[in-house]
Amino acid sequence: MSDVRVGVVGAGANTTARHIPLLQGIDGVEIVGVVNRSESSSSTVAKRFGIPKTYGHWEQAVADRETNVILIGTWPYLHCPVTLASLAEGKHVLTEARMAMNAGEANRMLEASLTEPGLVSQVVPSPITLFADATIQRIIAEGFLGELLAVETRIRGDFIDSQSSLHWRQNAELSGNNILAMGIYYEAMMRWVGRATNVMARAKIFTKQRSDEKGEPHLVGVPEHLDVVADLENGAQLHLQQSAITALLQDDAIYLFGSEGTLQLVGDRLFGGRKGDKQLTEISILDEERGEWQVESDFVAAIRGEREVTHTTFADGVHYMEFTDAVARSIQNSRLEVV
Repeated sequence: MSDVRVGVVGAGANTTARHIPLLQGIDGVEIVGVVNRSESSSSTVAKRFGIPKTYGHWEQAVADRETNVILIGTWPYLHCPVTLASLAEGKHVLTEARMAMNAGEANRMLEASLTEPGLVSQVVPSPITLFADATIQRIIAEGFLGELLAVETRIRGDFIDSQSSLHWRQNAELSGNNILAMGIYYEAMMRWVGRATNVMARAKIFTKQRSDEKGEPHLVGVPEHLDVVADLENGAQLHLQQSAITALLQDDAIYLFGSEGTLQLVGDRLFGGRKGDKQLTEISILDEERGEWQVESDFVAAIRGEREVTHTTFADGVHYMEFTDAVARSIQNSRLEVV
């Protein structure tokens, strides 16, 4: 009999592309049931993956006595209530990022997890830098950068499409204070350079109103362009840009600038240069250091007591939600905010 029996709440793109098939590929793991946004979409997912049950609503998945794990693949607005209910039922939780709508919800989730130390609670980690994390951490520790002075990150957007329908990420009622991929990038950089202590942010919404899935007009509540300047605990300054409108931006990258060297992460390649160099050169990622996506196997191993959760703990998730809330307050108040 399977020792890990999963109820799936929310079966979006990442859940169907990765979580469900990769969990099903682990010995002793069974996906017992699934509930999605509609009965028809739940049935479609169940048939596709051979899942025996569908539920009418998420509470049924949590209450199902055949499950001992709940996988939350919904939009952020349900992460907190489903997590709290699952832990109260004595079930392990793997929730999709972003952790919650805001830091208040994230703290409630953390507090609930701490009252159930025998249960595993994990947030799906930021995947963008997993391949290079160990190498970057080593290079920094070896002194390649000297003193870290500044961190710069920006991402490529596209030409604005004011006629497209409202995406859930543009709807604050579903996504909360999360803006674009801000939390994902901050979580990744936090692994190398530590946490921010305060932030100053400016943001812009260019298309104020879009039609929702029913064709009804809906105010857009999430910025399409964001600039954050922050102080880091180590004394460096961070500039983080997130944007949906930076079309044809050539340098979609993360830079670490130090007193003795510079690192650049762009796509799946790492570059570096030291004082006196004329340009950056590629740094090879050693096979033994190259990270990869192993969320599902890590989660199951933690349930079985074989390893501890590192990517990502609820405590780390709370911090990036505190950063997210500080950014939201700074946008609203036009002032420096403490993280």
